[in-house]
Amino acid sequence: MRDAEMLLIDHLGELRKRLIITLLTFAVFFIVSFLYVQDIYHWLIRDLDAKLAVLGPSDILWVYFMISGVISIALTIPVAAHQTWRFVRPALSRKESKIALSYIPALFLLFIAGLSFGYFVVYPMVLDFLMKLSDGQFQTFFTSEKYFKFMINLTLPFGFLFEIPLVVMFLTSIGLVNPKLLSKARKIAYFGLVVVAVLITPPDFMSDFLVTIPLLILYEFSITLSKIVYRKKQKEQEGNVIELKKPS
Repeated sequence: MRDAEMLLIDHLGELRKRLIITLLTFAVFFIVSFLYVQDIYHWLIRDLDAKLAVLGPSDILWVYFMISGVISIALTIPVAAHQTWRFVRPALSRKESKIALSYIPALFLLFIAGLSFGYFVVYPMVLDFLMKLSDGQFQTFFTSEKYFKFMINLTLPFGFLFEIPLVVMFLTSIGLVNPKLLSKARKIAYFGLVVVAVLITPPDFMSDFLVTIPLLILYEFSITLSKIVYRKKQKEQEGNVIELKKPS
């Protein structure tokens, strides 16, 4: 009992250490991002015809915090993933540890790809649709806070959705999922992805279609990657069985 308590304390101490490193990294990136946030702000509003309004002195500061926060999250992802790997490494085999470590760069790149898709494809499409709805009927008036909340709500989810293939590959490599399971869950997954697409796009068929198709392709791509990883894993297991059966 005493040994179990000591082991739990050691694990909690290690977890605390990894969380502190991750939070400090986020804080450093946040400070650096905030130093350049005005340049980033002007780049993000470069295509707007009118200036954004603020309703109070704190609004623009809140917008700067939002922008810096999103950038910091993106930059902290590799560090957070590495610290997670350091924490769980003792419970993994040597092979599983190497596999998990190799996924970290792809984790960051896919998150950036998702943000880029959300910002350069989904966001302008949705904004254009909403602007056309108000054309000639309403006086358009954007505040900085609402404009950037709208932008972040449309772009940030795609950063996480684009991680699906990598998560599927990792779960397949450690045996938690397999291609057959993913194929059987296709209808449920499709329904979930369609719901996500409908919720984050305007209520017109074309917008829903343009967002749904990439998400469905992403899921099918995940199944393909799962098949590759699963076959490779099976071949390695068969090779190990043959080695064990060989006479010494």
